[in-house]
Formats: sequence, structure tokens, C-alpha cells
Amino acid sequence: MGGLRLRGAPVRWAVVANGENRRVDLFRAAAEKAGPGTLRVVEWRDVLRDGGHDFAGDEVVRLDSPGENAEVDRLLRGTDEPTRVEGSARWYAGLLDCVGSLRGGRRLDDPADLAVLFDKRLCHARLDAAGVPVPQSPTSGALRAVEDWSGVRDLMAEAVLRRVFVKLAHGSSASGVLAVETTATGRIRATTSVERTADGDLHNSLRIRRYTDEARIAAIVDALAPDGLHIERWVPKASLGGRSADLRVVVVAGRATHAVVRTSRSPLTNLHLGGARGDLAAVRALAGDRWAEALSISERAAACFPGTLCVGVDLLPAVGWRRFAVGEVNAFGDLLPRLTGLPGSGAEGLDTYAAQVAAVRSRSPEHFPVRPALPLDTPARTEHASA
Repeated sequence: MGGLRLRGAPVRWAVVANGENRRVDLFRAAAEKAGPGTLRVVEWRDVLRDGGHDFAGDEVVRLDSPGENAEVDRLLRGTDEPTRVEGSARWYAGLLDCVGSLRGGRRLDDPADLAVLFDKRLCHARLDAAGVPVPQSPTSGALRAVEDWSGVRDLMAEAVLRRVFVKLAHGSSASGVLAVETTATGRIRATTSVERTADGDLHNSLRIRRYTDEARIAAIVDALAPDGLHIERWVPKASLGGRSADLRVVVVAGRATHAVVRTSRSPLTNLHLGGARGDLAAVRALAGDRWAEALSISERAAACFPGTLCVGVDLLPAVGWRRFAVGEVNAFGDLLPRLTGLPGSGAEGLDTYAAQVAAVRSRSPEHFPVRPALPLDTPARTEHASA
């Protein structure tokens, strides 16, 4: 994975993370196994409380997910209820401010890239402009605001879309996602993990629900809309073993290194919502000579974020496994424990964290620039402010 200029040399690692999270343990194990160095963990909650953090010029700084910590979630979203769906726009603004307050260090995650990666509308537009295949979307680029369910219906009619995914612009882990379809009789139904309580609050659930009452669907969408919505065509997916399937492809330093198949009986394939890992060898056989194209598309998507070492690409295979589109690109999409690298990727025998460590150690420190704090008038922030 590149040259070998740093092999054996000590690396001063710094990870901004929730220290109790297993992601930190997995990265620490990979770093210790790779060679001499140190690892300093900087807690997200401390950065948020202190209004920033300073890194030494020779520290290699990795950002990890701020999720799965109730205190950090409260600081970012302003709620003590971790299952609440609302508040993602505040979370996004808080995360950008927090990342922008980090000073110095050689960064593996570009703050400007993160601002786009965590806005599905901006991410879709960047991929589309680069010629990466993506589902049709009337909200691409955040040029069309969606204020309520009526707005969703209008955009679906205008774009002649009978089946769409309605997503929170700044959501993750399927939070707030609705798979919406119009039946042959004109009725609306939605599949989602969102549960609406009697008092109107929205909560994420581990149980998939199907709503057929349009008034209930409208109430959910109306409650989500203030946080920003992204709409995209619901692409019919290929199947594996009678289950809907898609792929998470991890791209490290420009190369597709790891892939996992996710299958489900519902439109939502997330593993925490009942999805299951599928047989990658079977998928490669079904895709045949198109498998190389699938990896190439993932690498082209990652190339849209050149300042970020590692991303996870959600790849949507069309029926028949002959065509692929990118559904999302995830900044923290590398949590795939025990999964080793693809043949020919340069990461054979390595998990996703070891592949990232190897990519850093094989390069000169100058490959990773020292990044100042993110200015308030960057294009990404300007686009967010106007969305």
C-alpha cells in the first residue's frame, strides 16, 4: 500500500474518540501490532467542553465516530434521550464547530470533507458532479428545501418517482429513514425504524415498522423536516438467498480494501436493524466481470474526498448484479470487526484499522498536511447555512 518510508519508525498517534468505544480498542491493537509508536486518546466530550484542542505538529490525528456516548450526544444534540430522532441539524452544526476547533496535527480526516460527508444532499451533488452513479434525487445539492410531507409528495410527483427513500440530511445508522412507496391503487406505505410516541416525539427503534396510514406518515415526515430532508429514488436492489442485498465497501488511501454484503427482508439492510452479513464469494460470482467495476465505482466515490484517508461506501447493486450505484459515503464506515482485506487489495490479512495504519506508516508524514481550524466561511459551511 504505497512506499515504505516510515516502516519501523515510531508514530505519534492521536485519536479523537469516545475512549470507551470498541473502535478505539481495535485501532489501538492495530497500531501496536504494526510497530513502535504511542497513542493518545482525546475525548470528544473534552473537545466540546473546552472549545477545542491543540495537537503537536508531528502527531498523526485520526477522528473517530462521536456516537454511542450519551454525554457527547447530549452536548451535540441537546437532548438526554439517545433514541430521539430529532436534533440532527443541531448535531451536524455542533460537529462541524467541534472539528473546526481542532488545531494542528497531521490530519487523516479533512474538515471540509466531513462537512459534505455528513450532509447527504451535498454528498450526492459532489458524487453526481464527478460522474459517480447515484440514485436520482430532487434534493441533490440542497437546492430544493423540503418543508413537510406535502413537499415530499410534490417532489415525488414532479420527478415521477413512485418509490423513494426519505432520509434525514444529517442522519446516520438509518436514523429517520423512511422507504416510501405508492401502491398501484394510489395508497402510500412507508417502512422505517421510526416510532412515534403518543405525544408526537420520534424515537429510533430496533424493530422495523410499516405504516399504511398516510396521516401517520405525514406526521413523521413533518416532524423530521425541520432538520433537513434528502429524497432519492428507491433503486430496486439485487437479491441474495431471497433477501435484498447491498454492499459496504471500505476504501483506504484510494483503494477498495474490504467489502461486506448486507442482506435483509426489509428495504433497510443495516445490521443493527436485523440485517445479516451475506456471502461475499457468492456476490463476486454473481457479479462476474462487473465485480471490478463495483470496486472501481467505490474508489471513484472515495476520490471525491481526497483529504480523508478512509471512507465506507454504501454500494447499491441493481437487480441482476450488473449495475451499481452509490447510496452514501460514510466518514466512519470502517467498523467491520474480524473482516480482512480483499484479495489483490494490498490489505490481505489486515482488518480495516490495520489497513489504515499500514497506509499511514508507508507514507512520508508530509503526505498528511497540518490542518488549521476550519474557517467559518468555507463553502461547505456556507452551503449548510443556506440549506
